[in-house]
Amino acid sequence: MPLFVPNRFRGKLIVVEGIDGSGKSTQLSLLSHWLRSQSYAVAFSEWNSSPLVRQTTRRGKKKEMFTPTTFSLIHATDFADRMESYILPMVKAGAIVCADRYAYTAFARDVARGVSRRWVRNLYRFAIRPNIAFYFRVPLDVALGRILGGRDALKYYEAGMDLGLARDVEESFRIFQGRIIDEYEAMAHEMGFHIIDARLSIEDQQRRMREIVTNVLGDSLKNEVRRLAGGEIHAQAATAPVL
Repeated sequence: MPLFVPNRFRGKLIVVEGIDGSGKSTQLSLLSHWLRSQSYAVAFSEWNSSPLVRQTTRRGKKKEMFTPTTFSLIHATDFADRMESYILPMVKAGAIVCADRYAYTAFARDVARGVSRRWVRNLYRFAIRPNIAFYFRVPLDVALGRILGGRDALKYYEAGMDLGLARDVEESFRIFQGRIIDEYEAMAHEMGFHIIDARLSIEDQQRRMREIVTNVLGDSLKNEVRRLAGGEIHAQAATAPVL
């Protein structure tokens, strides 16, 4: 059985993946702005943002209630809601959907938490296949430095503290995120990731992304993707606006 459903619509799906602190969100934001500057209709979606389960997820995290399996299921529910109510309608309408994390995040994180690889992939078999999937490769020390440079502490689940890997939160982060990196690296070829060296300058990373988008999407950008007329709304929120 194919892992994902082929995208047979006018719109395109571009996703970014990588561990926390890889800089993927910054790069996707820059790419989105560049695509909009070319007058393309662009929609944006991010991981764990569905209104359907947002409050439940927050409460569960705050009370540290999630097991690896329940964590996996609630993220799959979040993803399914966003796919059905937002991502798929946008792609059908001809927009470019830029997704900050996709099913690959579950494939990496859930398996790193000990959930069955086959079971997790089966949960997401309904998803449409991305046209481009970027993976931002970054050393653990660089990622950790970026995270702690922007806030005071690591988050409980981000550091894998629920798994009892280490008492020290930074050591637990290194072990857990190291496992996630191993999963990303193992599926990089299988999933056809376009690998970006996240140690490069912001400008160099962005230049590489734009080159890949232009080369991979080619004429479909001109002939299939919807362009915005003056005054049309840019789709940015997690709920579908009118394009």
